[in-house]
Amino acid sequence: MVVCAAFERRGFSINYTPTISTSSAQFRHFRGRGPPLEIGNPLRSTHRRSCKGLQCSPRTSPEGVNDPSKKRCVLFSHSKATVRPENERTTTIDPCPVCVSLPPPPGVKFSYGTAGFRADASLLESTVFRVGILAALRSIQTGSVVGLMITASHKVSDNGVKVADPSGGMLTQSWEPFADALANAADPHSLLQLVDDFVKKEILHLKEPLQLKFCWEETVDPVGCPLWRPLNKYYIFTAFDFYYLCFYASYFSLGVVACPFVHFESGINAIMGASARVMGVVTTPQLHWMVRAKNKGVEASENNYFDQLLTSFRYLLDYIPQGNSRNNVTDKLIVDGADGVGGEKLEKLKTRLGYLTIDVRNYGDGVLNEGVGADYVQKEKVVPRSFGTADAGIRCASLDGDADRLTAYANGASTDYLKQLGLEVVLTPTGVKYLHEKAAEYDIGIYFEANGHGTILFSDTFLSWLETRNNELASTSEGSDQHKAALRLLAVSKLINQAVGDALSGLLLVEAILQYMGWSIHKWNELYQDLPSRQLK
Repeated sequence: MVVCAAFERRGFSINYTPTISTSSAQFRHFRGRGPPLEIGNPLRSTHRRSCKGLQCSPRTSPEGVNDPSKKRCVLFSHSKATVRPENERTTTIDPCPVCVSLPPPPGVKFSYGTAGFRADASLLESTVFRVGILAALRSIQTGSVVGLMITASHKVSDNGVKVADPSGGMLTQSWEPFADALANAADPHSLLQLVDDFVKKEILHLKEPLQLKFCWEETVDPVGCPLWRPLNKYYIFTAFDFYYLCFYASYFSLGVVACPFVHFESGINAIMGASARVMGVVTTPQLHWMVRAKNKGVEASENNYFDQLLTSFRYLLDYIPQGNSRNNVTDKLIVDGADGVGGEKLEKLKTRLGYLTIDVRNYGDGVLNEGVGADYVQKEKVVPRSFGTADAGIRCASLDGDADRLTAYANGASTDYLKQLGLEVVLTPTGVKYLHEKAAEYDIGIYFEANGHGTILFSDTFLSWLETRNNELASTSEGSDQHKAALRLLAVSKLINQAVGDALSGLLLVEAILQYMGWSIHKWNELYQDLPSRQLK
């Protein structure tokens, strides 16, 4: 076992160009631009705009698909439905009016990095739409679920849009240049040409070429109108990590109700065969966990996430050797939620915890990251709002805004300490993507940036070996120290979020370790002394 600690189908395809109409199923673009569009699938609510739909009236169905007993794959072109031969392929992008109504902001150049695309909320409108296209193409190329997150992890107006890859990690580096080009395409024609070229290069020329298959199944709505529902193959999990629609806060002053998912879904729906599955308000690590779980064949919901964390945490506590002293560890923990989504989720999680008593503060009554959160505590060297002298000596932890890290930050002192323990320490270029990639080379890879981002990775090969070893021990020496050790290690692999850093799973792991070691907060703090430092950015 190597342990490393690292720091720093064939069928028919369709293409549809929507036409201008003035039917009763019409609506206007969110910002009032352009003429109304007819939406052929009345099942979609009018505020969730879709550029993809079948031009269907209450009396007629499109030509070629009017047999209610059959499912057909059809090609849409100027509202005429025709059957396309199997050996023909088409660009999968729908040149919808949203492309025209959402040009990139002038004078701004976007660059996809560790945090995805990040900018002031007022500048990201076009980018949200285009990231929807990006995620749909990534899902099609990999044949897997991917994730999309709108995040406000730093402050209300400073938003981000990012993609979770099928592994649950960040978008692969090889797609970052395409993401940049997509976000910065100057006009709809450039955007369409960019996607067309990319599809031909990256998707249609795979060893096993993928041709998008998009079927419609006829149903009947309550008033008797034939409807056509898409049977989509590729799914994108979409989510927020905040409870208020700060992304379009500037539009509320105009009396307009808006939802960031409007543009997300428009981008996703522009790619035939792709469909958004809205996961709601979750932490960024929760979304990454869900994507990873789904692609491993595991049920992926917030409740599934909580179940796995809680079950693993209880196992770790149950398997603590009887001789270990737990008297030095109190059962009370105070957590600063940074007025972000993490505090809300911890409030929900704590009701199901048995041993641990958690007092969650700053979870929605203030402004995100203002006088609270991991960054504030580290940089200012002061306690967060709602904490005072009465809390001295009690274990406390601060989450950051999107709940992907805890208070603790690392510097050279922690590196020296790990070397003294005999662990191999590897240095990489700055950035979580480099750390994650390096840690994945080992049986167990532990990585953390100096700013607190990080997690633990277990290779599939090692976990397979560990499962086999655990089964052997269960049959020959159940309940032995070796058997319990194997069970503990398996529990750690399930408690830790292997997709990305996760403050909630990390919090529970730290609590389990303190219980196992019998350490008070003072004993833990004495392991080593941090080098003098001051973080300014």
